Amino acid sequence: MSTGTSPVKIEIRDLTMAFGSFVVMRDINAKIRQAEIFIIMGGSGCGKSTLLRHMIGLKRPAKGEIFYDGQSFWQATDEARQERLRTFGVLFQSGALWSSMTLEENVGLPLGEYTGLSPAEIQEIARLKLALVGLKGFEEFYPAEISGGMCKRAGLARAMALDPDVLFFDEPSAGLDPISSRNLDELILQLRDSLGATFVVVSHELQSILAIADNSVFLDTNTRTMRAEGNPREMLKSSTDPYVREFLTRGGPAAGKSAEERNTTALSH
Repeated sequence: MSTGTSPVKIEIRDLTMAFGSFVVMRDINAKIRQAEIFIIMGGSGCGKSTLLRHMIGLKRPAKGEIFYDGQSFWQATDEARQERLRTFGVLFQSGALWSSMTLEENVGLPLGEYTGLSPAEIQEIARLKLALVGLKGFEEFYPAEISGGMCKRAGLARAMALDPDVLFFDEPSAGLDPISSRNLDELILQLRDSLGATFVVVSHELQSILAIADNSVFLDTNTRTMRAEGNPREMLKSSTDPYVREFLTRGGPAAGKSAEERNTTALSH
């Protein structure tokens, strides 16, 4: 799906992240277009999840600003910021499901909290969202009764409950086996194409990054700033930065190949 001519949905401008006097990252700039899958990537401890926290309103920047649809997020009134937050959907690493609730109840929770829908309407929407992520028939299951990959899908269904404009994922493939991870990648691509939502994904999983990203920013621990931006597949082809190339080739010779090419290579051995 081409997003190059789509309007800018999110702009990160001159952002510095800090805890007290300790600067985590500085001078981060990026533009994320509508219906784009944007990856925040880099090694462990570089501030990927911290950047996500700044974007969803959990931490105020030390410097700089984040804009949504051209409107300042952190300079907005509390009321305007709360209204913006309701257009977000967030999937945390663990899925963050309530263990005492069924999947249907988990997905229906934000609908009961933020809408005036009837219980029957909430049930109908919750079941629809679960069906969208491939969990039709599991509505009455509890999180402990399903696999980790299914919990991630249920968390994604809940993140989509209020039909958000932007979906934020923090390491969605963490803890998943390779097949579950690949299935989640395919689901993200399908949902982006069908819903037209913008996805912001924190990831260090190389195969997922190369499979789903339209755009990205690479955060570097050594320089404490962004080292590269753009489509990671293009970076893999043309970047001369040794740190960027090391990150994008650590999966071996097949790292830059498509899934079809990787399968062909595997079958030939």
